[in-house]
Amino acid sequence: MAAMVGVNMDESMDCCHGNGGGTDDNLFAPDGNEENGVQPMVASVLNARSVVKPDEDVYQLLKQNLKHRLEDSQGEAIYELGVGEGADSGFTEDEMVSALSTLDRLVEELGATYIKLRERTIGATAGRAAEFLVRCHVDTEDFIEVRVAVVGNVDAGKSTLLGVLTHGCLDNGRGVARQRLFRHKHEMESGRTSSVGNDILGFDNSGCVTNKPDGHGGGLDWLSICEKSSKVITFIDLAGHEKYLKTTIFGMTGHAPDFCMLMVGSNAGVIGMTKEHLGLALALNVPVFVVITKIDMCPANVLQDTLKLLTKVLKSPGCRKIPVLVTCHDDVIVTATNFISERVCPIFQVSNVTGENLDLLKMFLNLLSARMESRIGEPAEFQIDDIYSVPGVGTVVSGTTLRGEIHLNDTMLLGPDLVGHFQSIAVRSIHRKRMPVKVVKGGQTASFALKKIKRSQIRKGMVMVCPILDPHACWEFDGEILVLHHPTTISARYQAMVHCGSVRQTASIIHMDKDCLRTGDKAYVRFRFIKNPEYIRAGARLVFREGRTKAVGSVLKIHSHIQNTVTLKTKPNKGRGHTHGNHQHRPGAVAMVTTDNNNRQQRDYRRKKEDLPEDVTVAAKINKTDSTLTNNSTGTSDITVTSQQPLTIQQPLTSQQLVT
Repeated sequence: MAAMVGVNMDESMDCCHGNGGGTDDNLFAPDGNEENGVQPMVASVLNARSVVKPDEDVYQLLKQNLKHRLEDSQGEAIYELGVGEGADSGFTEDEMVSALSTLDRLVEELGATYIKLRERTIGATAGRAAEFLVRCHVDTEDFIEVRVAVVGNVDAGKSTLLGVLTHGCLDNGRGVARQRLFRHKHEMESGRTSSVGNDILGFDNSGCVTNKPDGHGGGLDWLSICEKSSKVITFIDLAGHEKYLKTTIFGMTGHAPDFCMLMVGSNAGVIGMTKEHLGLALALNVPVFVVITKIDMCPANVLQDTLKLLTKVLKSPGCRKIPVLVTCHDDVIVTATNFISERVCPIFQVSNVTGENLDLLKMFLNLLSARMESRIGEPAEFQIDDIYSVPGVGTVVSGTTLRGEIHLNDTMLLGPDLVGHFQSIAVRSIHRKRMPVKVVKGGQTASFALKKIKRSQIRKGMVMVCPILDPHACWEFDGEILVLHHPTTISARYQAMVHCGSVRQTASIIHMDKDCLRTGDKAYVRFRFIKNPEYIRAGARLVFREGRTKAVGSVLKIHSHIQNTVTLKTKPNKGRGHTHGNHQHRPGAVAMVTTDNNNRQQRDYRRKKEDLPEDVTVAAKINKTDSTLTNNSTGTSDITVTSQQPLTIQQPLTSQQLVT
């Protein structure tokens, strides 16, 4: 059994393998779904022997329960035989044969298959118990997708491990395995990742790896891997250097990972950005497992010191994890079964040069289940995290489907743009991992080729939503934040970068329920975006950072973007036009006054000179038909002023104030 660091394994795992209890993965655990008839009869199947020669009512209940579990976890579940409530646990030889016959019938009717994970003896009578991985059959155009973010300090071996896992070849100790993963020339020269990379690892129904690199160039055919795989692990390779922290945070928030793989170099230990990345994963509620690399070159005493320090960090009050050292296949099954609880933290020790314990890591990855629900019945919502311009195809956007279904040729609303508007757009084609498909569901990543739109019109952070949602962008939103670190105090008008999903923009604090915030304080705050409105949802997690200042929290309330329009009266200039200094003004020309919130001195200067609020934009359209700067018989001109809040201006504007 696994060696628990500082925790009794038998006591900690009683919840899943103890007498009289069951885990979340136990088929006989109450499902709580009274609408489907599970709750009234659940007591009749809690006994371990209910699966042995069940009558028709109990069998239909078992089938319905297994069906719900497969749907909740995107088509796979761990099924246990010989474990459940009752006086005795464990099956005899004949009972196990009968239970397997029932399992065969269940998976056949549900269109699934299963493989045995392990068999063991339990109970006072040394009865037999077994665990199976049940996985539904999928079409060649569909597969189960699990996203794993790879983080850790620089030189921890992140890209090297991914190169070994995905290409099936060991490293030479000099980083040759990572060369196939780098996207830029400077990454190959320095050996350090500076962008968000994506790599895949496919598994078939039997749990075997389907990655077969090309014998000539060593590349991977993603289309072939996806067609042969029933499950695909997507690795999000993130940067470890401190100067790329902004990119790493965007990868953790915008790519919506299901799990986080924290890499620690055994010779270096828990240093640098390791704690920073661990804290980020904990703040976003992403389950973490640890992989210690380079054990082939690390002395035994140094490795033990690294394990002790890592155990201390994981068990600290800020983490409250249960570290488990994985050394055998039984440890993998136990940790994978209980990993979804977010308390257990498996620790793997691997070597990319010798290949030691890599088979345990692959087995663990094969048993991971996706955490994001599909929510197929809801209106579709897709967040954009990257934009491409493909020759012969046009504009392509990639991202994650948060809920619902998007079909080929569907019409979606794309936005918000710089003024908060959404435009109708048609989906020309859909690809998943470079494989053309006709539909994409919630929880899956995909790329869309869009019709009649330029790349310059799209930016990261925009969304594609179903028109039924009637989306609205927002300038302001309320949130609850916890300040993790700040050297001094935070007060109103403080500005920092907000990461919320794929949205990444500077926001200012309008007001909060406290006078000032320091490290460790929690408060309710109203934020206002600086540059343009964004589309965010209540309940989303956010990261608030600026330099070494870091805060985490969640969105509580959205204030929709509404434009207020007022009309100002000014006296026109005589003649067709005039010049004032180096600026020329003509009737019908554009007059724009915009405050620069990124430059405090320039903002203060304009406020003194123009005596206008910060968020005022005085604009007039260029074309004559819609012009708002026109002469009239009264000798005045109308100027449309757009503001986010009610505006009152007592004195008319002069021509000198209308400086572009």
